Amino acid sequence: MNAQKFGKAIAMGIATEHGVSTGKVSRITEELCGVSFSKSLVSSLTSNLDLKLRAFNERKLEASYPFILVDALFFKARENDRVLMKAALIVSGVRSDGYREVLGIQLGNSESYSSWDEMFKWLKSRGLKEVLFVISDNHTGLKEAAKRNFQGSTWQHCQVHLMRNILGVCSVKTRAAVAESAKKVLQAGDLEEARRRLEAFDDAMAVMALPEKYRKRLRTTNMQERLNQEVRRRERVIRIFPNEASALRLMGALLAEQ
Repeated sequence: MNAQKFGKAIAMGIATEHGVSTGKVSRITEELCGVSFSKSLVSSLTSNLDLKLRAFNERKLEASYPFILVDALFFKARENDRVLMKAALIVSGVRSDGYREVLGIQLGNSESYSSWDEMFKWLKSRGLKEVLFVISDNHTGLKEAAKRNFQGSTWQHCQVHLMRNILGVCSVKTRAAVAESAKKVLQAGDLEEARRRLEAFDDAMAVMALPEKYRKRLRTTNMQERLNQEVRRRERVIRIFPNEASALRLMGALLAEQ
């Protein structure tokens, strides 16, 4: 995204219907992109962008997505004169030919069973179908919502998240040895060898049921996390969004660009 285009996305992201000072809009866009925009220009662009983002985020999902990658990121936004933590739930889909698409984003007050259940129902109402694998971290509410909405699918525990969890309870002295042992299991050549190395690992090794060409990309949520990092990199500059609408506007613009 060039500086002019990204600058417009940032400017529209921090704008609200009540307005943010022209000076603040100009300072942020100039700091990030070397360009600045007046409040009147931001206002004229915002309504058009909202329509485009709604079309992107509510489009019909006509293809089949056997694999979906699921993750959430948290940000701060103002609501009724209070600064609250909000959750951005983001789902990407991978077609059988390997092509990935961002399927949608929804904002909520938390990452919970109800929020993920609502997210998955919304995606299904737009046409999401034939989901075979759900790749995510070990969030109980997310797993339950996926089980309810995608019956017959397999949950793949993100191996990077699993490794973090394992090493998080290890002492500094044992961390390297534990990491090496865990890698031998997670990077086994076949399922039987992995089973011989460790028995209690089914969730983390569900990806082994897939053809080998899919495993490397679908054994973790790295793709989804890189996407979230791109959003986070821009979101961090703003620090606190004026409201949810401005957060959705900026995040949606960046996701649509991806």
